[in-house]
Amino acid sequence: MHTVRTEVRVEGVVQGVGFRPFVYALATGLGLTGLVGNDLDGVFAEVEGPEAAVAEFLGRLELQAPPLARIERVTTRALRPVRSASFVIAASESQTGLRRTLISADTATCADCLRELADPADRRHEYPFINCTNCGPRFTIVRDVPYDRPLTTMAPFTMCERCAAEYHDPADRRFHAQPTCCPACGPRLRLQNQPGLKNQLGLDHHENPIQAAAGLLRRGRVLAVKGLGGYHLAADAACEQAVAALRQRKHREDKPFAVMAADLAAAAELAEVDEAAAALLTSPARPIVLLPRRPGTTVAQATAPGNRQLGVMLPYTPLHHLLLAAVARPIVLTSGNVSDEPIVYRDDEARATLKGIADAFLTHDRAIHVRTDDSVARSFRGRPMLLRRSRGYVPEPLAVATGFPRPVLACGAELKNTFCLARGRHAFVSQHIGDLENAETLRSFTEGIEHFRRLFDIDPEVVAHDLHPEYLSTKYALELDLPAEGVQHHHAHIASCLADNGETGPVIGVAFDGTGYGTDGTIWGGEFLTASLAAFERGGHLAPVPMPGGAAAIRQPWRMAAAYVADPEVARRHQDHWPAVIAMAAKGINSPLTSSAGRLFDAAAAILGVRDAINYEGQAAVELEQLAETLTPAETRAYPAAVEAGVPFTIRGSDLLHAVIEDRTDGVPAPVIAARFHHGVAALIEAGCLLMRERYDLGTVALSGGVFQNLLLLSATVARLEARGFRVLLHSRVPCNDGGISLGQALVVASREAASRS
Repeated sequence: MHTVRTEVRVEGVVQGVGFRPFVYALATGLGLTGLVGNDLDGVFAEVEGPEAAVAEFLGRLELQAPPLARIERVTTRALRPVRSASFVIAASESQTGLRRTLISADTATCADCLRELADPADRRHEYPFINCTNCGPRFTIVRDVPYDRPLTTMAPFTMCERCAAEYHDPADRRFHAQPTCCPACGPRLRLQNQPGLKNQLGLDHHENPIQAAAGLLRRGRVLAVKGLGGYHLAADAACEQAVAALRQRKHREDKPFAVMAADLAAAAELAEVDEAAAALLTSPARPIVLLPRRPGTTVAQATAPGNRQLGVMLPYTPLHHLLLAAVARPIVLTSGNVSDEPIVYRDDEARATLKGIADAFLTHDRAIHVRTDDSVARSFRGRPMLLRRSRGYVPEPLAVATGFPRPVLACGAELKNTFCLARGRHAFVSQHIGDLENAETLRSFTEGIEHFRRLFDIDPEVVAHDLHPEYLSTKYALELDLPAEGVQHHHAHIASCLADNGETGPVIGVAFDGTGYGTDGTIWGGEFLTASLAAFERGGHLAPVPMPGGAAAIRQPWRMAAAYVADPEVARRHQDHWPAVIAMAAKGINSPLTSSAGRLFDAAAAILGVRDAINYEGQAAVELEQLAETLTPAETRAYPAAVEAGVPFTIRGSDLLHAVIEDRTDGVPAPVIAARFHHGVAALIEAGCLLMRERYDLGTVALSGGVFQNLLLLSATVARLEARGFRVLLHSRVPCNDGGISLGQALVVASREAASRS
């Protein structure tokens, strides 16, 4: 029988998903000899044996790959047979050169590990760090590549004989699983009380930490819990007093908390879970999923005050599974931080930062190397929509067909910041960093860039940044010793949407958000663009109005109402400040012009009495959407807005607000008015796109910007555009908000360069 030896290169495989053990089992099962290993380029193998067996090996390689594998391409090359005697997994060696290896995201506990966790006869019964090749910590414990135990935060834990035997047994599920451990050799859990609270809490340090922690939660205490990417703060979701205490201590007045439910059935008792949402909830990434809240649930009102949506997630670590089972009801689980600071992840930092919030700490001795907050998603028309791309998704790259002529660093925006490092066909978008408005978040940003550069061996040759000169991300970019290119904020939004859909344009880009620095020095945010990856033109926008007080107008939406219309109701509520604000706007004193759709929503919310001041970004618009959600089509006629011809054209948002005031004066219920306003915005988007199609002969529309997180607006807009024959591109893999800006920046710079070379 003819013997052949074939070299196999597998591109796109992330490390830590059991691919080498899979190859080993596949090859030995077919009677092949040779080897498999990792190098700087990823996974390689040499297989030798009968030609038919080698062919079957290649056929099954992709079809039967491990569930977490992400294979992009398999290439082969014939080698001279060497008559090797066995098949082995080659040891990883330190090598020099350009790394092309990929690292897996942290992955929720698999079904096999959960069975062992619940089995009293298993040696890992109720062990909160159980994991295997198919699940467990990855990105958050990796210090460097290749992904081997000595280069992770598991390095201090020497495997016991039994774990080592599993690790070296090709037939075992933990074969070469780097975080393998057990109660005899792995991390240990402990419950620590705050100084001075021991007697109050009644802690018995001989008690099982999980049971003791559950007891504290059931008694209304607030608990700090060390997770995969940082500390969380937990409270009994049914206890109004506990959730209110957590909210007060954390200085988080209104922004909703997430709730963790034990399983899909428990989640369905809290919220409406359709098939798409269920798929998100149970996916290996385990994001927080925004769902319609069921009326009459036992969840405390303080969990998500005034909000009919509820952020729900399922357990994704063995510790979570054990804790939820012990508490026997859902818990609030929110990021361990104060106000708008990033999630804390170091033990000493957690003790110092959270000591005034948590009554006790459920912690352990496995270090977290990279802080990574929870991801947030929702579904739209059966498709996932990521609103925050972080744990469970990062650092797995986004494949970009157009590629990057040279390595690029994109520094992102100021709010909801992410950065992006890109090379070849891969764009590595970072985990959610947060708002770059304090020193700790900036440190997280700069440390994250250095870690990604080292991990993926990307030495950028150009840096992309926002046009706003005062953004900390812009200042960081300009301080680097690299060629720097500015990218207009809304062009980056549309480029991000194009990349998300694997397209290059040109398209009609509708970029609606709160703030973005325009090429004319004003604040844009209600934009109609013709855009490709490389270039854009501003075809139209909302008519600009002043922002009285600048940033104060964002925090106090009533100021935007004053800038738009002379509404006696708002004037009466703010009679002490009204004349000064009106004068400020009229004279242009500290009142930059804005075409922002976000500010239009703020003005409508203030006129309807929904919100005159906000406690978190976008709160007024969120609550305006909540007010309007449940109306019938008969009640939702759209308010009209006039389009003023020109290049660029303008659309008078003030027309919608005058209609709001007129209906309010006529006694129309506020929910009806709110719905009509939303449909009015959808109608003006439709009108703008029709004019853009007429002028530029384009039939595809890309929707991007944080305003399109509003499902009511998104649904109405897509329906109108599709009815007019437009093809509509939406975000799915990256957020439509500023979390997607860095990807767009990277693509714009790369596409400019590619265009200049052609």
